[in-house]
Amino acid sequence: MSRDDQERHDPPVNNGLVINGGTHYVGVQAVGHNARAYSGSVSFPQQDAAQAARTAELLALVERLLEEHRAALADPGAVGRELGRLRDELDEAEPQPTVLRRALDRITEFVQPVGPLVTAVGQLAASVQGLPLP
Repeated sequence: MSRDDQERHDPPVNNGLVINGGTHYVGVQAVGHNARAYSGSVSFPQQDAAQAARTAELLALVERLLEEHRAALADPGAVGRELGRLRDELDEAEPQPTVLRRALDRITEFVQPVGPLVTAVGQLAASVQGLPLP
């Protein structure tokens, strides 16, 4: 047996993910050595009074910025409708996480061309989700 045969190595293992073409919908997925994926219900923690006040301030800021930058948005009416849905859901005794998430995602998508709105909506999303704000 030659020295080359003794040093032969197994081929490398690709623990990555490659998707080519088409549309792919992926739920929970883990890739890699000892990877794990967990699925559970999405929840938003109950807001305390200070957090609720901060969320209300950020909603008002987004609404003010929407008026200031209305001309730069493709569909300002859609942003207003989604803000209304978000506000209505936040006023519920038990806001539904899926409604909150959908409204926040749609608002974020609609305001993309306007930097100040993107920043304010990001802060609003963080506040709604109970994350620490910068």
